[in-house]
Amino acid sequence: MALFECTHDAQDGHARALTYTTAHGTFQTPMFMPVGTSATVKGVTVQQLRSLQSQVVLANTYHLSLRPGAELVAEAGGVHKFMNYDGPMLTDSGGFQVFSLADTLKLDDDGLTFRSIYDGAKVRWTPEENMRIQQLLGADIAMQLDQCAPYPAEREFVERAVELSANWARRCLAAHNRPDQTLFGIVQGGMHLDLRLRSINQLLEIEEESVAAGGRRFGGFGIGGYSVGESHEIMFETLGEVARALPEDRPRYLMGVGNPTTLVRAVREGVDMFDCVLPTRTARMGTAFSSQGRMNLRNAKYTHDFTPLDPECTCPTCQNHTRAYIRHLVKQNEMLGGILLSIHNLHYLLDLMRRAREAVLAGTYEEFYESWMNSPAAKDY
Repeated sequence: MALFECTHDAQDGHARALTYTTAHGTFQTPMFMPVGTSATVKGVTVQQLRSLQSQVVLANTYHLSLRPGAELVAEAGGVHKFMNYDGPMLTDSGGFQVFSLADTLKLDDDGLTFRSIYDGAKVRWTPEENMRIQQLLGADIAMQLDQCAPYPAEREFVERAVELSANWARRCLAAHNRPDQTLFGIVQGGMHLDLRLRSINQLLEIEEESVAAGGRRFGGFGIGGYSVGESHEIMFETLGEVARALPEDRPRYLMGVGNPTTLVRAVREGVDMFDCVLPTRTARMGTAFSSQGRMNLRNAKYTHDFTPLDPECTCPTCQNHTRAYIRHLVKQNEMLGGILLSIHNLHYLLDLMRRAREAVLAGTYEEFYESWMNSPAAKDY
């Protein structure tokens, strides 16, 4: 397969199974990406990620550009060599982090100015500068700089964010030229279906103009601006139609979503890729995903429970440790508690997406979906 070629392996209803080729190997969808914000998945070593069969790791442009700096990462040979991870990687643009710090942000048509969370230094980003940074970091997939509207937000605000994101998408695509890295465009539009469809049409027009001028096309598409405070039901009012309006020949990536039930539902609507800090963040708080629903290991009922976290799970944590022991670690604030729960939660989501892919390939995704939705695990939205 050629670099950044996408093979359509199977489809069952709207659910899809794809294979995508990068400079650091292929990955298969549906799939979940562990988040390694600062070139590390919190509490999990690269060797453990490999043993969990993680396919793609996400790193964050905002944080890496500030500490240790994109130039230092490039000096190390890029983010892969810097963290010694040899599989495919993705960097988000950092735009979400910037816009979440609205009190320090100054926005104009040309770009944005913000202050570093580390030392308060003033930083200026244009789409071109953001592309320069992501190309220095050298992940296989870069994301365009965009404006993510919060929820709730006035329609006029969301409409301006769509127009600004489209303008920046055009500039990002023109500035992006690293041959071993591809660029994903991002769909915005809040909860307004017409604005979402407008955003998609703008991205496709930008791509058509680029190709006509001898330039590049987008390697895939992110669906941004969901899971920003709205309920799951509001999100699913528009998500499926938005996903299916995107080209069929490239991956569709729902950004920042990691709830197990949301993943299963979104795959059914035609989404291929997901990322979220949820599995590791909740692990550090003492929470585990399980076939019986989420478990709070701080609860006293686990004090004398010498069974695995989840009897149906094959991860190293469940194979070697009991609920009672992990509760003890959590209650004592031992770092091993968060590490073991992070390993388990990541395995849980990675395995869930592996099983989803198997169901698509077998033509049984609807049965897989119904079984999940009727299971105790589905109660945790």
